[in-house]
Amino acid sequence: MMNNNGRLPLSKRVSQRYGMRARKRKKIFKTIFIILLIAAVLAGGFFGVKALVNYFATRPVVRVEKPKTEKPVKKVKPEELIAEADLLAMGYDYDGAIEKIKEYGEDWVSKEKLSSAVSRYEGTKATMVRHADVTDIPHIFFHSLIVDTSKAFDEDYTSDGYNQYMTTISEFEKMLDEMYERGYVLVDIHDIAYEQTQADGTTKFVPGDIMLPEGKKPFVMSQDDVNYYSYMKGDGFADKIVIGEDGMPTCEYILDDGSVVRGDYDLVPILERFINEHPDFSYRGARAALALTGYEGVLGYRTCPTSDDYNEADIEEAKAVAERMRELGWTFASHSWGHLTYGTISMSKFEADVTRWEEQVRPIIGDVDVLIYPYGNDIAGIGKYSGEKYEMLHSLGFKYFCNVDSAPAWVQVRDDYVRQGRRNLDGYRMWYSPDMLDDLFEVETVWDTSRPTPVKPIG
Repeated sequence: MMNNNGRLPLSKRVSQRYGMRARKRKKIFKTIFIILLIAAVLAGGFFGVKALVNYFATRPVVRVEKPKTEKPVKKVKPEELIAEADLLAMGYDYDGAIEKIKEYGEDWVSKEKLSSAVSRYEGTKATMVRHADVTDIPHIFFHSLIVDTSKAFDEDYTSDGYNQYMTTISEFEKMLDEMYERGYVLVDIHDIAYEQTQADGTTKFVPGDIMLPEGKKPFVMSQDDVNYYSYMKGDGFADKIVIGEDGMPTCEYILDDGSVVRGDYDLVPILERFINEHPDFSYRGARAALALTGYEGVLGYRTCPTSDDYNEADIEEAKAVAERMRELGWTFASHSWGHLTYGTISMSKFEADVTRWEEQVRPIIGDVDVLIYPYGNDIAGIGKYSGEKYEMLHSLGFKYFCNVDSAPAWVQVRDDYVRQGRRNLDGYRMWYSPDMLDDLFEVETVWDTSRPTPVKPIG
């Protein structure tokens, strides 16, 4: 109720004022509560996240990898395998051919082409005949082949030596052709005999099992001084062996203007090409044995530390060439370090020379077990090896030894080594003893008419 002046009574106004203040305090308390509640929630969230981070940081991580989906292995086409296997079979490696076919997988049997190929290899293998007597296997050898006869036979002080000891490329190629026509097949010297463990645990050499078609005749080949000595430069010979862009060994040859060309300028690439064209000329991938000295380096690379033209970088290059040639089946042999007569020099000189070869040549071409005597100068006669020189050579791993002999074949298989005589197919032998080569070829058909005659003996 209003009073006379239109205002609420004092008691009502006081009561109303206190009510308003109470409502204001309530609103403030509510606001403070809400703020405190939000702060608590935020604080709890912060410490909660921190706790979670600490938990996962110290907890061991377990990674679950998604299972890998293996791509299906793409099988080689049967035709491709058969082509590779046929190549092995043409080289009389029928077991290798069969294993090649089986690379297709367990289901090769269900593939008619593959199973027929295996049957063909097995049938042909059954017709092979074991070479009965390894002592009748001839060993022929050459020196560096003459590329340009006009330079080799130019009547200077080296001409007579080249005429005696060297063979021209033309002659070598004709020899290969005729020997191939006569049924000769190149075998590795290690095919002649191999070490076999006996019942008492000892080992001894036994004749090899060379299996060839009826009428085929095995033979061994080697080349001496595959070093390309400095005195031969400008005389019509190759300069070094290199590996070509196709991964095969070839030779560098220096032309008159100083430019370098690559090609079939010596025995290695020529024989490699011939075998590629006639796979049945090589028994299970056999190549020739290459005899190396060390006093000027190897394979045309100047790797001898004491020579004037020593080139340290040549060592790695020579290693790479030797490694590739080994892969292709070439055999390396020692020809002594200094081209010395091992049979006649003193023990001290012998030991020094062998040591140099072991230190400078073996690390480049790898382990070897074949020794080809310079000048054919053997450390003993036809009797059994013994003595300090043999003991030293044998301790270093040499087990195959080759001298020079004019007989068609001379092979000695002992318990702890094999020895074989070699026949030189050079100008001297062809001119003075052509009848001694009739079993291999007719000299008249291979003789290079650019060669001067008669061949003059040196000495």
